[in-house]
Formats: sequence, structure tokens, C-alpha cells
Amino acid sequence: MSQFTSAIASTQRPGPAVAVQRLLHRHPALSPAVILVIIVIAFTIVNPRFSNPQTLSLLLQQTAVIAALAVGQTLIILTAGIDLSVGAAAILASLVMAEVSAGMGMPGWLALIVGGIVGIAAGALNGILVTRLSLPPFIVTLATLSVFTAIALLISGAQSTSAKDMPDLLSWTGMTFGLGGFSITTGVLLVLAMYAVVAFALNRTAWGTHVYAVGGDAEAARLSGIRVSRVTMSVYLVAGLTYAVAAWVLIGRAGAATPNGIVDGNLQSITAVVIGGTSLFGGRGGIGGTLLGALIVQSLTVGLSLAGVDAQFRLLAVGALVLFAVALDQWIRKAR
Repeated sequence: MSQFTSAIASTQRPGPAVAVQRLLHRHPALSPAVILVIIVIAFTIVNPRFSNPQTLSLLLQQTAVIAALAVGQTLIILTAGIDLSVGAAAILASLVMAEVSAGMGMPGWLALIVGGIVGIAAGALNGILVTRLSLPPFIVTLATLSVFTAIALLISGAQSTSAKDMPDLLSWTGMTFGLGGFSITTGVLLVLAMYAVVAFALNRTAWGTHVYAVGGDAEAARLSGIRVSRVTMSVYLVAGLTYAVAAWVLIGRAGAATPNGIVDGNLQSITAVVIGGTSLFGGRGGIGGTLLGALIVQSLTVGLSLAGVDAQFRLLAVGALVLFAVALDQWIRKAR
């Protein structure tokens, strides 16, 4: 009998592929962490300059804006939505901050508050259209992408405003200080702090539990007593605030508020979230994986550049990585 029982247990033991599938399902950030390590090792072998403190410092600074945008994008994708207007909302907030400070003489702290209100208002508009009118997030944010872009161009007259014309507080995120052999900006630290706050909210609060529940199965969440519309609306509001923070970081990074600041921020933020292990179908993923995803995208771009690869092939590599991430997500979702 014991031999028969052992035989049954051995037939039910999952194979290596299933074990890996279940492991990645439980820990979504594991796969992007492995990919990032492989990329760093590979590009260091190809060109040792990749691992120089100067190169890594520049990589972190370039990642900061996209990583900030990807925070809000992660929250929305966790609820099975998507936001195509992230870059336009951040640009709008940055141009408003520039206009009220440089053009109207408003102090820096008040300009930041106004920028935060603009970001929250952008998120609120998306949230109202999604929750109250039950419109698909893809269509809503595709439309508001054009709306925010048009408003930004009208406000700025399609002109950039130098950070030198603004209060020092608005360019504070571009301040650099040494840390060992690295050169870190205050914007990088601000983004890391934002990740820590959002990670705590998602993993340690009832709100975070409700966000995952809504993304996993909205109807089941509703039947369990969760107010799905309220949770979804709150996600869009928080996302809007993160876009305003991204706008602040963008001003410090670029040294100006410009309508062309992050024209590809929408796609790059989605790319970071998907590569970071957050499922496009909602309910699975995390903010830590998104940070790794943003680092992967920027590391791939910088590494291929140092390797002498043409720009079009760098875009091809990023696209192939996204397809791989989506295919991996589909495979992981089958885990039981």
C-alpha cells in the first residue's frame, strides 16, 4: 500500500516547468529581476563602460521620469484598465507649473500645488468617464491624450520655459549630489520615496487589497461588498497625482518645461509595467516589478547604444522584449 501511495504522489508531483510557472505566479517581480541581472552582465561583457558609475548614474537619472509615470500606470493596469494619456497629463502639469510661476510670478510651493491639482483633475476626468459612463479605459484615455495635449499647447503657445525662469523649488529635482562614485539627483530619491509609499499602500492597506480584488474579478469584488466604482475612481485620482510628481521630476531632469518633454512616455510606461510582471488583465503584479521594468527598458536602450547598435534596432529590441513579457504573462496566468 505504501508503494502504491508513493507512486500516486510521484505522478502528482509537478514538473520543473510547472514549478517555475507557479513560482513566477506567486512572485511577479522575480522574472524582471532575473532579466535585469542578465542584461547588466551581458552589456558589461560587451562594453565594460556600461557598469561605470558615470553610466549607471546617467541611467538612473534617465529612468526617473518614466518610472514615476509607471507608478500611476501600474495602479490602473492592476484594475484591468490602461492609461494612454500619462505622458500628456504630465506635460500639461509641467507647463501649467511653468506658466503660473514664470508667467504669473507665483511662488514655487504654490505652483507645485497647482500642478498637483492639474494632475489630479486629469486623473479625475479619466476616472469619471470610466466609472460613471462605463466607457472603456482604452478609448477614454486615447481621447484625453488629445485633449491634454491640445490644452498644453494652448497654454504654452507650443513654447518651452527654461527652469532658470522658474523658482528654484521647481528645478530642485534636478539637483545632483555625490554618493560614492555615483551622481544621484534629488528627483531619483523622490521617485524612490513615491515607490515606497505606493508599495506600502498596495501591500499593507485595505485599499491595496481592494485594488487587487477589483482587478482580479470586479463582479466577485462587488458581491463581496467592495465598492468597485469608488476603488477605481480612487486609483485614477492617485495616478493623476503621480503624474504631477513625474512632471516635477521632468522639469528638473530637462531643465525646462516643454511640450515635447516625454512624447513617448505613454508607451514607455506601459512597457515598464508589462515587463515588470504586472498582468494586463489586472489583479496580479506589483510596484516593485514596475521599477525593475523601467530599469530594464532604460538599461536595454543604453546598453545597445554603447554596443553601437542603430536606433531602429534598439526600438526593435524593446518591442521584442514587450512581446516576450506579454507571452510570459499569458503562460504564468495559467498557473494553478
